[in-house]
Amino acid sequence: MSKDFSKDALKAINKKSGKTISENAVKKLASTVKPETLQSEAQLRQLIKQVSAMANVPVSEDTIKSIISTVKKSGINPSNMEALMKMMMKK
Repeated sequence: MSKDFSKDALKAINKKSGKTISENAVKKLASTVKPETLQSEAQLRQLIKQVSAMANVPVSEDTIKSIISTVKKSGINPSNMEALMKMMMKK
């Protein structure tokens, strides 16, 4: 992932959440994401909840279902986290 995109993504996350999330916290969470994480609804649901808790932003069940559906339909390469981040930032 490019450094400029990473910094831009972190700024966008902090702006939307109204909370300062450290780069290390994001990297730690991102390091747990494997290609199979995005293929498994249960693992994807857990990831969404972890991000929600980190950002201190509640996510409704409908939003979780929408994110899961979008990720599964996107055909995105699970190893390309930059493309996934760009897609999710548009939501």
